[in-house]
Amino acid sequence: MSSLRPMGVALGSNQGDRLDHLKMGWQWLKSRSRGPVRASRIYETHPVGCEPGTESFLNAVGEIHSDEEPLVLLRLMREFERERGRPESYPRNAPRTLDMDMLYAGDVISDTPELVLPHPRLLMRRFVLQPLCDIRPELILPGQAQSVGEIFCSMTDVDDLRVFKDQMD
Repeated sequence: MSSLRPMGVALGSNQGDRLDHLKMGWQWLKSRSRGPVRASRIYETHPVGCEPGTESFLNAVGEIHSDEEPLVLLRLMREFERERGRPESYPRNAPRTLDMDMLYAGDVISDTPELVLPHPRLLMRRFVLQPLCDIRPELILPGQAQSVGEIFCSMTDVDDLRVFKDQMD
């Protein structure tokens, strides 16, 4: 086992009881934590890059502290997603009951076919950056000079986000 590190995870759902899927994902994630946890508000967003008629998403970000290797946690997250009804293989941007994406794991940098850290599209997605700013606006990701809060403030896109619920718990 490695040392305890903060790990950020984006959670999303747009099928079935979206709020329940998010809450169950967060409860599962919290159970893996060996230290403090943080949870963003829950946002409702229009689907990005999805088929026409796709339901809107609920999105949130949580941070746990874990001594698990990031790849181990990622594999466990994929298993939990399947338990919540997500198929093992699916097309990109397909509707999903639960989607859990690892955003960062302390200062770990990874570029393998299975795990890229920090998440490669994290800084381009308002629906991830806004909830991340709820809990860690001062966070500077590996390879970045600016905090996520500064990057968020400089975004020019206007994705439609609205607060759906103030707390994930």
